[in-house]
Amino acid sequence: MALGKFSSLKLKALVIAGFLLPAFGTYAEESASDTFTNPIYENGADPWLEYFDGNYYLTTTTWTSQLVMRKSPTLAGLADAEPVYLWSETSAERCCNFWAYEFHRLEGPDGYRWYMMFTSGRQEDLGGQHLTVLESAGDDPMGPYTLKGSPMPDSWNIDGNYLQYDDKLYLLWSEWVNAGQEDEAQLNWIAEMENPWTITGERKVLTRPEYDWERSGRPVTEGAETLQKDGRTFVIYSASYCDTPDYKLGLIELTGSDPLNPDHWEKNPEPVFERGNGVYGPGHNGFFSSPDGTEDWIIYHGNSKETDGCSATRSLRAQPFTWNDDGTPNFGEPVSAGEPIKVPSGEDGPFKVTPQGTSFVIRNAADNQCLADADSTAECTNENQWVIDPVGHGEFRLANAEGEFLTAAKCGTDNSAWENKSCQKWQVSTDDNGYLSFTNLESDETLQGQWQLSTNEPVVMQSRQSGKVASLKNNTLVQQNWMNETSQHWHIRNAEHGFVNLVNTANEKCLAIENNSLAAGATVTTGECASDAGQWKLQLHSSGAMEVISRHSGLTLDLASCGLKEGMSINQAPANDTLCQHFFIRQVQ
Repeated sequence: MALGKFSSLKLKALVIAGFLLPAFGTYAEESASDTFTNPIYENGADPWLEYFDGNYYLTTTTWTSQLVMRKSPTLAGLADAEPVYLWSETSAERCCNFWAYEFHRLEGPDGYRWYMMFTSGRQEDLGGQHLTVLESAGDDPMGPYTLKGSPMPDSWNIDGNYLQYDDKLYLLWSEWVNAGQEDEAQLNWIAEMENPWTITGERKVLTRPEYDWERSGRPVTEGAETLQKDGRTFVIYSASYCDTPDYKLGLIELTGSDPLNPDHWEKNPEPVFERGNGVYGPGHNGFFSSPDGTEDWIIYHGNSKETDGCSATRSLRAQPFTWNDDGTPNFGEPVSAGEPIKVPSGEDGPFKVTPQGTSFVIRNAADNQCLADADSTAECTNENQWVIDPVGHGEFRLANAEGEFLTAAKCGTDNSAWENKSCQKWQVSTDDNGYLSFTNLESDETLQGQWQLSTNEPVVMQSRQSGKVASLKNNTLVQQNWMNETSQHWHIRNAEHGFVNLVNTANEKCLAIENNSLAAGATVTTGECASDAGQWKLQLHSSGAMEVISRHSGLTLDLASCGLKEGMSINQAPANDTLCQHFFIRQVQ
């Protein structure tokens, strides 16, 4: 069947891998020999990772009501990357127990979008788990996202993934049959899709647990992941119960021309990746290529003890793999804990790329010219706008539209290709008058001038806590899911000194404190742009988010009660450096 309006749908081959690193601990370190070690971090079940436009993006299972993403220009750097909550839910049917996120870049009639597919369900038990699909507003994996729907909202289904074959899109997923009975089994399934959130036609069984090695603990096949190379299509799946040390990977290959025909798939009779070298239960994997495209990598979770099971003990691991002479993948054995692994090839460049993010105008207040390189300013053109991209440890890199990075003179050059050098990393601070300063990590020298920040294009203010965006509703600032409405679009314009006006595109009025209040909890509405209550200081946080501070009161925009619910107020409150006071400035695409 044709794909309808998504007939031109393409699944772009990207550098993907699944791994995420929590704030509570760091297990991966970059060394002088450019190596890292497994496990990367402990609580890293069901990882998914993509490398896109100069950054790794990572998600893992959270078991909460919030979808967490981390990003870093290096694989090891994900260990310290700060969490960003891109989506949150309070609807009873899909609010809770978030599992196994995957995000895929698909091309449709409106261009490339990211489709985030994850498992969630009701709060009281796991009986209602099912897939949900979100769509990004543009080409940035960090969103914002909108809810598109569930492929199968009325049945238990988990571990969704996409397969593209012969210009058609298919959904892969797992579900139980005859659960609780003697002949129970968890199977992988496949169905054709008319778009990335809607299946059409028959649902066919893709794998069932037939061999003894697929039935340890319980008969399970799940977590089907696509791997394609040289015109061949493989699906790697997880087998046996995840609560046992014998959770492992199996392989099937499409040997015919119809993915919906069971006879056109051939199953490998032996597992292709299993326990070894002190790693137990390796499974629920993803794949990615090195940044330069010369290496293939597998990302997976595993346990360090035979007695650990399907819990928060599952740690994140990554390693390269090769290909056999017969064209099948050779994953080898799990690399033991503490054994050095060379970082993915090409990770530190040199390469030119403009990372995803908002393009800021960085203007010198003295001459009204814009930052051009570390030693000069120039006329404010689109070429002289900058993406301010976090690289970890409170440091940032600044990339222009040409994909070149702001580089201190100590490196002997102006803007240059990314090479992960200290002279390309900057610390950014904001003074009491709202002016920004940029200090080079290597030279400790600060760019001369008082710098103002603004945008030429409309932006979104996305809560780091909820993933929802700041919106004007009845002329009051609240959070709402992204709907691409003008009440959610803002222009950042220069005001007095380094302060800014936040101008809503729906009414061309400036965000302001109601009645010029100094009180914590005061309502945020719109008002006079020239007044102190209508001007704001933007203070960059190490995560890349902004704290938005009132010039009038000195208080900070604050998501009331750190709530996840639609329509929660965004008021002013004393600064406390929590996620509830951090807002990402995303460019409207």
